[in-house]
Amino acid sequence: MNIPTVQTLAKQSQIAARQLASTSEALRNLALANMADSLESVKQQVLDINAQEVMQARLNGQSDAMIKRLTLDDKVFQYMLSRLRKVALQPDPLNRVLSGHTNPAGLQVYKKSVPLGVIGIIYESRPNVTTDAAGVCIKSGNAVILRGGSEALQTNTLLADAMIAGAVNAGLPQHALQIIRSPGHEAVSELLSMDGYIDVLIPRGGKGLIKRIAEGTRIPVIKHYDGICHLYLAEDADPVQAIDLAINSKCQSIQVCNALETLLIDKNCAEQLLPPLKAAFDAKAIELRGCEQTQQIVPGIFPASEDDWHTEYLAPILSIKIVNGIDEAIAHINHYGSGHTDGIVTQSLSRAQKFEQQIDSASVLINASTRLSGGGDYGLGSVIGISTDKLHARGPVGPDELTTYKWVVYGNGHLRG
Repeated sequence: MNIPTVQTLAKQSQIAARQLASTSEALRNLALANMADSLESVKQQVLDINAQEVMQARLNGQSDAMIKRLTLDDKVFQYMLSRLRKVALQPDPLNRVLSGHTNPAGLQVYKKSVPLGVIGIIYESRPNVTTDAAGVCIKSGNAVILRGGSEALQTNTLLADAMIAGAVNAGLPQHALQIIRSPGHEAVSELLSMDGYIDVLIPRGGKGLIKRIAEGTRIPVIKHYDGICHLYLAEDADPVQAIDLAINSKCQSIQVCNALETLLIDKNCAEQLLPPLKAAFDAKAIELRGCEQTQQIVPGIFPASEDDWHTEYLAPILSIKIVNGIDEAIAHINHYGSGHTDGIVTQSLSRAQKFEQQIDSASVLINASTRLSGGGDYGLGSVIGISTDKLHARGPVGPDELTTYKWVVYGNGHLRG
């Protein structure tokens, strides 16, 4: 089998993108449904191949966190299918009139939403990104080139081939969805040089990968750097709610980007909350690292260093700091945070409003777990990732975030005077 070059894929994608831009919502939704059905028909084959790749990853000494991200089982597979089907149910992001007017001379001016064009997705380990990215891009009328990690190459290729068959069967262009089938860094380097064909790159993975991509290309990049997420327990926080939210934010899934990394506790409730919090985290085998005041209230906690406030652990470790009021909490988060997800627990509406207005993050949650920030709980269906940029997209990147707009003008022989 001849593997097409990255340049060939890019050229084909650009042609497909121009065709996709004029497809109907009904056709794109049919394609998404067909993609899910086609995936379902190869489920066992995908799970078998994935099990082989997981075994090889273990033999290669990959970390437990990497293995967990790589592994597919029936539950994860059904979740992947449901995300494809849910994104098909979302409102059409294309051809919406965003604004418009008729000027005094009768010239009709409006701007409408349109696809970005060709999107390259570069990601590590998670096979579910293959289906999520394909779903979001097709829904928004964008052609997509997928480049997953070599540790999941066979799994990703099977997933992509099934979806390609479903999409083409529905009537989409043959090259609307493509995957780079060659391992190695050369393919990524070539992809980064395709600024004549690719409109946007979206890397998914560790900070090192994202930095290399952003610094190595002239193509615009939607970035997701660290998820250094905070939860601030205000002085009036309900104790039961505060403990439940802190535990869920950290422990529900430790290795994900919206898991809690730093817990801030107001000095006026620290003596009340810290002992039960320590007991609850001890029960979950979470290593706690605290400031001097924290260590004084609950002995046995490791000291937190300056580096801890800058760290996204993605591990059973949590840093704790006692702060003197909401202003200090806000200052700490805006200084050390990564602009991903931060929350407050309070019974005061005015305190909650001050917090959400002054915290510079993509998601701010009030009396809710940081684990809720994302496409599913925000009602977006499938998303490609969570952007910590401010331009072009911020927060969960769903179909709406993969559109731009164009100005359209209707005249009747209008001339410039």
